[in-house]
Amino acid sequence: MSLRMLADIGGTNARFALQSDDGQLEHIEVLSCAAHATLGDAMTAYLEGAARRGAEVQSVRRAGIAIANPVEDDLVSMTNHHWSFSISKLRTERALDTLLVVNDFAALAMSLPYLAPSQRTRIGGGVELAARPMGLIGPGTGLGVSGVIPAGTEWIALAGEGGHVSFAPANREEYAILDMLWNEYGHVSAERLLSGRGLELIHRALSGKQAGAADITSAALDGSCADARRTVDSFCAILGSVAGNVALTLGATGGMYIGGGIVPRFGALFAQSAFRQRFEDKGRLGGYLARIPTYLITEQYPALRGVAAMLSRAH
Repeated sequence: MSLRMLADIGGTNARFALQSDDGQLEHIEVLSCAAHATLGDAMTAYLEGAARRGAEVQSVRRAGIAIANPVEDDLVSMTNHHWSFSISKLRTERALDTLLVVNDFAALAMSLPYLAPSQRTRIGGGVELAARPMGLIGPGTGLGVSGVIPAGTEWIALAGEGGHVSFAPANREEYAILDMLWNEYGHVSAERLLSGRGLELIHRALSGKQAGAADITSAALDGSCADARRTVDSFCAILGSVAGNVALTLGATGGMYIGGGIVPRFGALFAQSAFRQRFEDKGRLGGYLARIPTYLITEQYPALRGVAAMLSRAH
C-alpha cells in the first residue's frame, strides 16, 4: 500500500497527515513551526514520529503541501514565518516523485464543495445555490481569502492575497482605529485587523491597554472585561464587512465560508455578533447579500482534504 503525505502549513502550526489508497487520513499530527528550523526538518520529524507509530513511510512518493503564502514560482518564502525553500530542491531531498505546493486557502477552498452539513455551522439566513461560486475568508496568524469556481464537473480553487486589501472603516469607531494604525503602519490592510495580532491592535485602539489575543478572547467569553467584549464585537463586525466584500467580488451565491483558527474560539459570541448584519450591509446590494448563506467551518482539518483533492489531479 502506498501512502501520500499531506501538510497544511500556517504561520504558527504545521499539520501533517498520511493518506492511504482508500482516501483515509492517518497519523494526523500538529507540529509547532517555531520548533523546527526549516520545513524539511518539520517533515523529517513528522515522518519519524509516524514511523514509530507503525506507518510505512518509505512508501511515500507523492506529497501535497498547503502553505500560508503566495506560491508563484520555485522559491517560497513565508510572509508570517521565517521558512523559505525551493520546491524542486525539497522534492529531490525527500526523494519524491511529486511535490505539489499550493496556497493554503486555495486548498481550504477546494474542500468547500465536499463539506458535510455536520462540518459547518450556518450563521444567519440565505439559501445556497448549486454549482455556483463559493467564497472563503479566515482570520488566523494572517487573513486568508479564497474561493472556488465551478468548471463543468470539477472545481477550480482561486489562489490570491485578498487579506491584504486596504481596510475601509464603516463607522466612526473604526475610523478612529484606522487613524491610529495609519500613524504606525502607513498602509492598513484588512489582515492588520483581522488576525491574532489584529485583535490585539483593536483592543489597544479601543481601550488604550495592551493584552494578548488569547487573554482578550477569554475575558470576552467569561464576561470579565467589557473592553475585551467590545474588541471581539468590533472584530466580528469588521469581518462581516470584509466577508461581504469578498462575496460581492466573487458572486459567491454558493455560500460564503469562514475558516481560520480565531473565529471558532469565539463560540456563541460570534453568532450573537454583528457579523451577519454587517455582511448584508451593502446599501443597494443588501438584498443580494441577504440571499447568500454564511457558514463557519467546523471540520478540524479541511485544508488537508482540499490539498489531497488537488494532489489527486496533479501529474
